Amino acid sequence: MLRQRLVVASVAFATLFISSVEVAYAQPTLPIEVELAPAPVADLRAAIPGETEPTWPTLLEMNERSTVMAWDMLMVSLMMKKVEQARTGKGARKVGAEIAKEKYGWGKYQFSCLDTLWTKESNWNYRARNKRTGAHGIPQALPATKMEIMGTDWRTNPVTQITWGLHYIDVRYETPCKALAKFKRSRYY
Repeated sequence: MLRQRLVVASVAFATLFISSVEVAYAQPTLPIEVELAPAPVADLRAAIPGETEPTWPTLLEMNERSTVMAWDMLMVSLMMKKVEQARTGKGARKVGAEIAKEKYGWGKYQFSCLDTLWTKESNWNYRARNKRTGAHGIPQALPATKMEIMGTDWRTNPVTQITWGLHYIDVRYETPCKALAKFKRSRYY
């Protein structure tokens, strides 16, 4: 129930932010204020300030004690979407290719090596666990607790696993193709 409310709320926040971006392009100095009463999401109200109130802040007010920037809520919403997408093998490949390209500049050739490597290791399954060695996740980290440097949710978050695995490859081997070559020689990387 809480998860459903969070997803509904994050979708509402993302929708509101997209609306504010459209307004921002039309009038770059006029932010939007959104208030969320403690009542259900259906009571969400948005008000676009007139020219008489150009300094009105862009905030989502959850209650009197806490406020959250609309941008932060959008980022949470987008990250949740990426995590849910990465829970399948096909989605994890797509997320992995995006992160590899954005963060490390690795194109299709390097991604093909990464795909081969992680398909052999875990078949892009974030729940994969080697019962003999204890290696865990998409990159088969050993020990699995190494992934804590990227996030404490490494057991259940495929994006955390992918991020850690790409970082590991970058630091240790420089590229996925060099990591794959090492894997072919010794059956581990």
